[in-house]
Amino acid sequence: MTLGMVLAPCGLLLDLTATLAPGWRLLKGFLDEPRDTALFQGLWDMCREQSSQERQCGQPDRWSYFSAEPVLAARALMVTSLATTALGLLLATLGVRCWQDEPHFLLAGLSGVVLFAAGLLSLIPVAWYNHFLSDRDVLPAPPPPVTAQVSYSLVLGYLGSCLLLLGGCSLALSLVPWCQGRCRRKAPPAQPRRSSISTVYVNWPEPALPPAIKYYSAGQHRPRPAEQGAASKPKVGFPMPRPPPKAYTNPAADVLDGETTQGASSRSTRPCHSSLPCDSDL
Repeated sequence: MTLGMVLAPCGLLLDLTATLAPGWRLLKGFLDEPRDTALFQGLWDMCREQSSQERQCGQPDRWSYFSAEPVLAARALMVTSLATTALGLLLATLGVRCWQDEPHFLLAGLSGVVLFAAGLLSLIPVAWYNHFLSDRDVLPAPPPPVTAQVSYSLVLGYLGSCLLLLGGCSLALSLVPWCQGRCRRKAPPAQPRRSSISTVYVNWPEPALPPAIKYYSAGQHRPRPAEQGAASKPKVGFPMPRPPPKAYTNPAADVLDGETTQGASSRSTRPCHSSLPCDSDL
C-alpha cells in the first residue's frame, strides 16, 4: 500500500506535465530559418525556440498537425487517464486509511485496479504517437531535411504510465487479504472425521487434583463427584480381586499361659508395709 501511495501521485504529476507541455515531438533542420531553430509540438500548442531568442509559443499550424488522428486520440485518452488517476487516488486514500490501524482492503484493491487502468489509458496514446513519430502521412510535418525527434513530454508520458501501472499493481494486492477473509467466512463447517477400523478410543482416568484445580479448572465450575451422579465418567480398568482377611490361630499354644503364675509370684514377693494392706490381711 505504501509503495502504491508513493508511485501513483508521481505518475499523476508526470502525466499531467506530459499532457500540458508542448514537447511531444521536436522538429529541426528548417531551410528557410536559422540553423539553431527548433519547433516543439505538443497536444495543445506549438513553441518555436532559438538560441538567440526566447521561446515563442502559439505558433500557427501550417501542416494541419492538430487534426491528425494520433493527436486527437492522445488528447482524449490523456485527459481520461488524468481523471481516472484522480479517482483512483481518492479511493486509495479512503482504502488505505493511514489515520486508522485497520485499512479497508476492498477499497484499496479497487483503487489499484483503477490506477492500473489509468496507466493503460496513458500508455496507449504515448506508444501510438511514438510509433508514428516520423510518419509524415499520419503526423504531418515539413519534408526533409527537417527531422522529427522524440521530445521530453513523450518521455515523461512513458515514465508516468509505468509508475501508474506499478502503483496500481501494488494496491491491487490488497484484494488478497480481503479474499482470504471472505473465503474463511463462506467455508463450510468441517465435517467430523469418520472413524476407521483401527481407531481405538480410550477414556483415561482423570488425575487426582486439589479441589481448587479439580473443580474450578479453566475458569469453569465442575460439579463435585457427589453432584455428578450417573453423569460421572466410568472408570477404566479391571477390578482386581482382593483376598479375604485371614485369622491365624494356634490351638496348641495358650496365650494366657504364664500370666497367672507370673502374677502370683509377683504378689508373693512384694514386701508388706504398714501403710498398705498386705495379701495376708485381705
